[in-house]
Amino acid sequence: MLCGAVWAQTPAPAPPDQAEDPVVFAVGGEKMTRSDFEALIAAMPDKARAELASPQAKRRFAENLSEIKALAQEARRRKISERPDVKKQLQLTEENLLANSLFQDLLKESQPSEEEVRGYYEEHKSEYETAKARHILIRFQGSRVPIREGQPDRTEEEALAQTEAIRKRLLAGEDFAEVAKAESDDTGSGAEGGSLGEFGRGRMVPVFDQAVFTQPVGEISEPVKSPFGYHLILVDERGTKPFEEMREEIEQRQKPAKARATAEEIRKKAAVVLNEDYFGGSAEETPPPQPPAGQP
Repeated sequence: MLCGAVWAQTPAPAPPDQAEDPVVFAVGGEKMTRSDFEALIAAMPDKARAELASPQAKRRFAENLSEIKALAQEARRRKISERPDVKKQLQLTEENLLANSLFQDLLKESQPSEEEVRGYYEEHKSEYETAKARHILIRFQGSRVPIREGQPDRTEEEALAQTEAIRKRLLAGEDFAEVAKAESDDTGSGAEGGSLGEFGRGRMVPVFDQAVFTQPVGEISEPVKSPFGYHLILVDERGTKPFEEMREEIEQRQKPAKARATAEEIRKKAAVVLNEDYFGGSAEETPPPQPPAGQP
């Protein structure tokens, strides 16, 4: 009897699932457990999910979600969801979500072939060119580069004359790196002997980019004018990123186009018909349909 009494007075242990999956917030009679909340976050797009990584961000999201749920509950009490205009909007929202979810599936399924990836690489090979170059910058009035301490605020004519004088010194045999350290108004690269390291096409302002990827390797350029001033450029080497290095990036570039092509095939198979008397215009005059919201 004593054992039975003790057993009867001992509280029953909480169900394991309730202890391991607590309710994290409630609105009215609606409750959301931790697993429900985290599943909701997991279903969000990558960017939104990344923004909810911290506890503080999750709390702000829960507070916003609580307000939405409270208003939605009141809307249901008022039977707003039964209004014809709201039903149409809910239907459109559902279809848009389904279309976007399908497109995300198409993205995952769209794997370009080896031939397509290699073809893209060959067609865009110039985009993967790289260069290692150095420069000496002589700024002029209005340049984006600040005036070096102890240096005059040169006019364009004075800066050009200074640049040409330095070029003559380099052609006469002076060391480029040493001259860059002493004369370049780009103090960052100047301290490194004018080195800009390795970079690809499009990383520099267009006129500088054009010079680097066209002038002969190992030769001192003529003065090149940019918004920063006049440059003397020395290209140490040029090359092209190999196909294997670019394969993954190219595949990621091609996937959206393949997914859109598949989506267009689906649209055509659906036999879309527009009433010309109502909409007017023609296929040539009508802009192509836009992808569902959230689609790349």
